[in-house]
This record gives sequence, structure tokens and C-alpha cells, in this order.
Amino acid sequence: MSRLVSSSSKKAVSFTGTVGILLSLAMFINYLDRGNLATAGPVLRDELGLSNTEFGVLISAFFWIYVPGQLFAAWMVARFNAYRTLVAGLIVWSAATLLTGFAGSFASLLLLRVLLGLGESASFPATSKLLAQNLPVDRLSFANAAVSAGIILGPAAGTFFGGMLIAVYGWRVLFILAGVLSLLWLIPWWHVTHSVLIDVRRSPLMPEPPFRTLLTCRDLWATSVGHFANNYTFYTISSWLPLYLVKAQGFTLPEMARLGGMVYVATAVISLVAGWGADQLMIRGASPNLVRKTCMGVACVVSMVCMLMCAFGSAEIAVAGLFLLPVGQGLGGFNLYSIGQTLAGPSATAKWIGVQNCIGNISGIVAPIMTGVIVDATGAYGSAFLLAALMSAVGFLSWTIGVRRIEPLRWKP
Repeated sequence: MSRLVSSSSKKAVSFTGTVGILLSLAMFINYLDRGNLATAGPVLRDELGLSNTEFGVLISAFFWIYVPGQLFAAWMVARFNAYRTLVAGLIVWSAATLLTGFAGSFASLLLLRVLLGLGESASFPATSKLLAQNLPVDRLSFANAAVSAGIILGPAAGTFFGGMLIAVYGWRVLFILAGVLSLLWLIPWWHVTHSVLIDVRRSPLMPEPPFRTLLTCRDLWATSVGHFANNYTFYTISSWLPLYLVKAQGFTLPEMARLGGMVYVATAVISLVAGWGADQLMIRGASPNLVRKTCMGVACVVSMVCMLMCAFGSAEIAVAGLFLLPVGQGLGGFNLYSIGQTLAGPSATAKWIGVQNCIGNISGIVAPIMTGVIVDATGAYGSAFLLAALMSAVGFLSWTIGVRRIEPLRWKP
């Protein structure tokens, strides 16, 4: 392979804003549905008599199929196209969410979490394919920031409204209502994609490389390790924040809902502003390599500092760390995928993101269980947050040194 400096900013784009909004909304639904278990954790865990370790297993069970499912979803995108793959995935994960409201045991919850992971595995390969094949490199930041905003606002809505709903009606209503509402997304998606034909043909100038070629690429492995490290912090917080605030810091459910919601909303706002700013810098001539590496380096350092504040600080310092965390998450979130989309190009994006997201989300298996085991063993969250800080340091090295230059690769047939 060789590097290709692209002038894709002049590319004619048939991608509509409505499709972009619906992709962001799909990610909002995706992360709301997967995060509902964490929101319901303080009540659900007590009702079903689950230990911290068992609860961590339930959180991580989602990723048992979600992680390898990334590769299957990449194949589905190539075989059936990204639109159909995303629809199939949403139907499966919405059904799993709805049925969780009727679960009555650890075993049934475990099965439904695995089914949820199967459905949601379609989201990133499909979404990244649609963005990369329709948008130029210097427009990817804001588009991915909008998707990242959906990723962040999903848990925010789930934490805030879900916490309020659980306090009044119980945890089962949350899952049933979320499952039903998720299916409503299919109505506007069918209308838009049925009436608007978007060219999805492969470019003859950029042949699609096989998986074996991708797997020899150093940059793919560097982005995958960096993704794993960044996600470790994200999943530690998103999985355990409600329990941490309620059990360790003494927050009530409504207080937890408000604080958790504020952290997520701040992250979404910072992501949108930073994504827009990154695009503007590149439009004005800044190197994508410099812009994206700077964003990722700062993101990792900020996340590391935040985790250290939570690990060793007082309650006030820990809460301050949680409010600083949106800076790191906001700068890093949209770049996780923009970097892979830029390097891979339109033809290879689904496979690249499939592999990167597969490896990156192994942290979704490891982080919840490790946090639960550490909390059960030590009776505190400090060591768990320290481990997350170390992962942020690994991420810094992967993005700034492991990835060589962030510019499109030319794939040989």
C-alpha cells in the first residue's frame, strides 16, 4: 500500500442532512438502549440479588457478541449495503431491549444482553461506511462529532430520564418503553432511504482490500489499540457511574440522574464544537495529521488526569474530575472514527472500522468486569480509576506515536 493525498474536499456529495441526523439519532438510541442496564443498576441489582461481579458480567456480556459481530457486520455491509444492515441491527436490539423489561433472572438478563450486542454490532461499520463514501476528509470531523453526540446523549437521556422514571415506576418500565420507542426510528429512515437513491458503487480508483491486507497494516493495529485504551475509560464511567455516585458518593437517584446527565450533555456539546473547529482548521489548510493527533493527545491526557482525580481525590475533587472528563471525551470521541475513515478511504472503511471497533470494544468486556472485581476486592473505586488512567496513557502513545501519518492510504488490488 502507499499513501494518497486526496483532494476530496471538492467531491460532490449526495449525502443528505436528513440521513446524517437519522444516523446520529440511531446512535443515540443505540447507546441509550445499551446503557439502560447501568442506569437501572442500583435498583435492579438489589431486586435480583446480584453481586458487583455478577453485575459487571451482565454489563460485559453485551460485548461477547458485539465484539466479533463487528466483523460479521462489515461483511453484511459489503454484501447487502449499509442501509439494510443498520435496519436489521436496530430491529434486533430494540426487541432485546423491550424483552429485558420482562426478565426475571440473571440467566435471562444474560441472554438478552448478548442479543442486544448482536443487534448493535451493525451500527458502526454501517455508519462509518455511509460517512466515508459520501463526505470528504475535511467534513468528517463534524459528521462524526454529530454521531458522537448521539453516542453521548443516549446515556445522558438514559441516566437523567431513566433515573427519574425508575424512581417513580421501577426499572422494568424503562426497558419496555425504550424498546418500543426505538422501533419508531424505522419510520423516517424507511421514508428517507426509500425515496432518495444514494450512489453506493465502489470507486474503480480505490479497490476494496481483503481483510488479510488490512491486517498487515501497522496503522490499523495502532488505531485499534488506541481505541481499546480510550474505550476503557469510557466504559468504566458509562457502566459504573450510577453505582459509583449512589453507593460511593451517597447521591440519591434523582441527584445521580442530574449529575450524570450534565456530564454527558457537556461531552456532547464539546464534541460538536471541537468537531466543527477541526473541520474548519483543515478547510483552511491545516494538516489532518496535525489536527487529529493533537486532539487525541490532549484527549488522552485530560482523561488520565480526570481518572487520577477520581482515584485519589476527595468527593469534591472526584466530582470536579467528572466535570473535566467531557473535555477528554469530547475531543477524542469523533476522532476515533474520523482517523480510521481517513486512513482507510471509502472502499475499506467498513472493514477497517469493523476490525478497529472489534478490538477497541474488547474493553467493553474487560472494563466492567475488572471494575466490579476490584470494587468487590477492595471495597473502593480508587484502584479501578487508577487502571483507567493507565489505559489513557497507553492511548496517548498509540495515537501520537503508533499511528504514523493520518492521510488516505492507497490500496493495491
